Amino acid sequence: MLSNRLDRRRFGQTLFALALPAPFAARAQVRADTLRVLCGYPPGGPVDIVARKLAEKLSGRVATHAVIENKPGAAGRLAVDDLKRATADGTALLLTPASVMTLYPHVYRRLAYDVFADVVPVCSVAGTEFALSVGPSVPASVATFEDFTAWCKAAPTAPACANAGAGSLPHLMAMLLAREARIELAHIPYRGGAAAMQGAAAGEVPCAIATEGAARPLVQAGKLRVLATSSADRSSFFPRAPAFAQLGLPTLTQREWFGVFAPARTPSASVAAIAEAWRSAAQDADVRETFEKVGLRVEALAPADLQAALRREHDFWGPVVKASGFTPEA
Repeated sequence: MLSNRLDRRRFGQTLFALALPAPFAARAQVRADTLRVLCGYPPGGPVDIVARKLAEKLSGRVATHAVIENKPGAAGRLAVDDLKRATADGTALLLTPASVMTLYPHVYRRLAYDVFADVVPVCSVAGTEFALSVGPSVPASVATFEDFTAWCKAAPTAPACANAGAGSLPHLMAMLLAREARIELAHIPYRGGAAAMQGAAAGEVPCAIATEGAARPLVQAGKLRVLATSSADRSSFFPRAPAFAQLGLPTLTQREWFGVFAPARTPSASVAAIAEAWRSAAQDADVRETFEKVGLRVEALAPADLQAALRREHDFWGPVVKASGFTPEA
């Protein structure tokens, strides 16, 4: 017990040192033994890749060791529950997609955590947009988004659109697309975005909405073609495809960001210091390269900006979910 208290004290000293100007920080080199980074997804996926790459950079900076604790299950919610129970001293942090915080309060009847009471936004480290892709079951003559909407309207039944699972952000994006483009789509849930894209590539369903990273390998292999993306402008990953905003559908300018969160009651000075350490690590060139390989871009919102984004997106998705008629999960 004494050892644990000493480790936490040393970690607090480290965070304080990070927040100091360089001459003062140089005098305080004590750091914690272990920083736990909670990840609500299994090893090998995009969230885990981001967490591990940044942990590699943080080891030796804010802790002797930064270790990843994968807590897969319940669509990422288990890791948030663990963070809620953690001591608010900066030795346990969570890396999670934004939708776990912004969308889940609207698609689950009961959550074990309160987004605005149990966690503290620290910073964002990466982000991605979504791609509407079509596969071989859609005629080659459907070459543009306009062609696609015309094809959907002429179809005898609503074309199936694959997504990452009921209540996921791609699922809600598909619902939003159908509403804004005035088409009908039948929503087919898969076990994750990669599986949804593979379903479209195999011709199981005509189209899919998933992250750019999930679409990219199959597009490069010539098995899918991207008709539009949810970026504000043309995507650097798919420059030939227009953004939905360019097609007159600005409401579909949506993205998923990966954020770092601390337990509630973590001191604001510690939050600022943690944010600076993570944002600095994310700027390393090899981090950027690793992120781009999985279809992610580095970003680094500060705590206050992340808090504003959290509130804005939480408030946006509530009415969308309600208007869609989606029945919240248990």
